[in-house]
Amino acid sequence: MLKKAYLPAIGWLLLVTILSVISGVPAPKFNLFSIDKIGHAGAYAVLTWLLFYGFKKANGRMADRKESAVIFCIAAGYGVCMEFIQGAFFPSRFFEVDDMYANAFGAFVATLLAQLWFLRKVPTSNQTSN
Repeated sequence: MLKKAYLPAIGWLLLVTILSVISGVPAPKFNLFSIDKIGHAGAYAVLTWLLFYGFKKANGRMADRKESAVIFCIAAGYGVCMEFIQGAFFPSRFFEVDDMYANAFGAFVATLLAQLWFLRKVPTSNQTSN
């Protein structure tokens, strides 16, 4: 059953999907720090962060390493799938490997930041024993 904690992530996922398939967006040339690549990384960083937020809210705890890897794979994998979908089904959109890298990079950065953010909010065993 879908938990309400994941609704922000699902809403963002729908927005990313819509933006990924609308027409009229020109194919950019590769530039690692182009607005397009930064936008891709940012969109998938937000998606990943919202998945971590939903996980923590639904489970009352931060994701462990395996669960964090799954969250990263879901976000990055969705970014890879969207590129294939764009190339195969939307003639005005383009398949770009560079966008896949940008999507995965955003998901990776958000995974690292989520680990740091949520771990600093969890008391250590020394703090709880005092």
